[in-house]
Amino acid sequence: MVLKSLSTRQMSWLKGGLFMLGLAPFVRLVAAIFTDQLGANPVEFITRNTGDWTLYLLCLTLAITPLRKLTGWNWLIKLRRMTGLFAFFYVALHFTTFLWFDHAFDVAAMFKDVVKRPFITVGFAAFVLLIPLAVTSTNAMVKRLGGKRWQWLHRLIYIIVPLGVLHFWWMKAAKNNLFQPLLFAVLVGVLLGMRLLWRRKST
Repeated sequence: MVLKSLSTRQMSWLKGGLFMLGLAPFVRLVAAIFTDQLGANPVEFITRNTGDWTLYLLCLTLAITPLRKLTGWNWLIKLRRMTGLFAFFYVALHFTTFLWFDHAFDVAAMFKDVVKRPFITVGFAAFVLLIPLAVTSTNAMVKRLGGKRWQWLHRLIYIIVPLGVLHFWWMKAAKNNLFQPLLFAVLVGVLLGMRLLWRRKST
């Protein structure tokens, strides 16, 4: 019963803890760079690490509403914005790594690669779709857009996460390593299926 409602102080501590946890992978990555622990292929390590954490956080963002409904912990919804912004932070690092190390900030060459390779195409599409969600994450933007339009815009997450999983799947398929992508696909399928089931029951 205690978990169903938290005081302002408890919520503040919880958000602080979530912030530290969200920042931890980045701190660890920076430490690995400065201690030369990125392995034989540093670019691949950074790309994989930032991409993995993007997917972890996107799935966590998608899981917050189902978890709230199943547990009655309504305070969970207050953690969704920070989780989503950390997902955008890591996907921005992921994209920057791709643009910087793979293309030396040559935007024209980057776009040629995006068009040429389907797994990059879907990954880039997911990144672009995440930008308006991050930009409109503030309370001021919610007021400016209006609640309904804001909600419709943020339903893009239901497209973005599957695109992210597909990007990961195609990348791993080239290496015949589909175990982890399959786990992500099942998890996302369950989370989206739960939403669809609840929506049907409410109509």
